[in-house]
Amino acid sequence: MSACRLMRAIRVSEFGAPSVLSLCSDVTVPEPGPRQVLIRVHACGVNPVETYIRAGTYARKPALPYTPGTDVSGVVETVGEGVSSVKAGDRVFTTATVSGGYAEYAVAADDCVYKLPDALDFTQGAAVGIPYFTAYRALVHKAHAKAGETVLIHGASGGTGMAACQMSRALGLRVLGTAGTPEGMKLVLNNGAHLAFNHREEGYTDKIMKATEGRGIDVIVEMLSNVNLSKDLQMLAYGGRVTIIGCRGSIEINPRDTMAKESSIIGVILFYATAEEKKECGALLCAGMETGWLRPVVGSKYPLDKAAQAHHDIIESPGAAGKIVLTM
Repeated sequence: MSACRLMRAIRVSEFGAPSVLSLCSDVTVPEPGPRQVLIRVHACGVNPVETYIRAGTYARKPALPYTPGTDVSGVVETVGEGVSSVKAGDRVFTTATVSGGYAEYAVAADDCVYKLPDALDFTQGAAVGIPYFTAYRALVHKAHAKAGETVLIHGASGGTGMAACQMSRALGLRVLGTAGTPEGMKLVLNNGAHLAFNHREEGYTDKIMKATEGRGIDVIVEMLSNVNLSKDLQMLAYGGRVTIIGCRGSIEINPRDTMAKESSIIGVILFYATAEEKKECGALLCAGMETGWLRPVVGSKYPLDKAAQAHHDIIESPGAAGKIVLTM
């Protein structure tokens, strides 16, 4: 393939507000190296973590300039040497790209590329990667959630929250979810939760405790720990675990709340997953797609040139309603 092929891609040349996301139409199409796959991108998921990286506030900063995005879905264009899991023409989704996903083409390592079943469209394929892998890491690898336990998903109407609801239900947990709007609560109930609560309502934590008959929650999956962590610790059952997926600042907690229940606060970052853990998660997700419990809910869709608007909306919207996706 000649190196002179050009594509449209979003480039970030400085850290800052969403406006630093600029659309360039003269970016060279990347070449797949050994054990890599070149994908013609149809859709790319937008994740909150990408806004933190773009703002320069995240722990890991990419070298500038860079193209954001990891969760792409599309069709395999070509494969590098040593790739046997997929071939040109296959519909696929990824959990990580080497070159960045907000682009018309992206390169990914072959062990991060999975076949996309015909039952899911490309926008749904772009909603699988980080949300479902993160939900699995939080629930299974970190919280060791067991069938029969009660899980509370705080912020259940977003991409990862919805993934956690569907997965928790499939794993046999009793699922409680919160959302910030009536529409969000309805989505949560339609996607695996037994009960939904409005986290903007005064006294909603009392309602949650009442729903557990005062026993408390075994596992909390937390998307906004800088707001909820103190309350979370008070809602846990004995031996309960809070897994922290999202945080936008600091919060004061009373460590006594952890002593009273011998509870744990566990941070979750997908970046640290081992090859074995990814393989295990991939196997469960493929089974979920085959059996039908894994069905991503896509919310707002934006064309590539509206990436800045997508970054604004994912942080500022009054309540999430499914996964935000860029389409090519």
